[in-house]
Amino acid sequence: MKKKILFFSLLAVMLVNSGCLNEMVGQKITVQKRTGEENIFENYKEVNQKKQVEKANGIVKNANWENIKVEMARYADYRFQFPFKNSSEDKLASYLLWITPNGENLEIITDSYRYVKLTKQDSADLYEILTGEELIK
Repeated sequence: MKKKILFFSLLAVMLVNSGCLNEMVGQKITVQKRTGEENIFENYKEVNQKKQVEKANGIVKNANWENIKVEMARYADYRFQFPFKNSSEDKLASYLLWITPNGENLEIITDSYRYVKLTKQDSADLYEILTGEELIK
């Protein structure tokens, strides 16, 4: 009887721990900023607050993505990544981000050539999460 209780206790602890680990996956955004005029990025910020990560993830996932290859006139201003778990392995979803010339919107391209121009509100919210600053000054 004691062996059964011990077995189920260990099983419960393992299930709780694995659930907590899965919950932690995707709870961080790594942000890099372009330096100078070249296509070189340096680490800029990590976003670890769960609510901010969830909000940013929601903005990106719910955007009206287009499957078109867009040629941008200049290098991206920022690059950011969300880790996510895909059934059997961990992967990174990478995004290149541009601030439009008027400074009111963000444009994003994925590594699989999906493109979106975010609304002004989503742009402002995402930019503040990623940089800690307001988009429009």
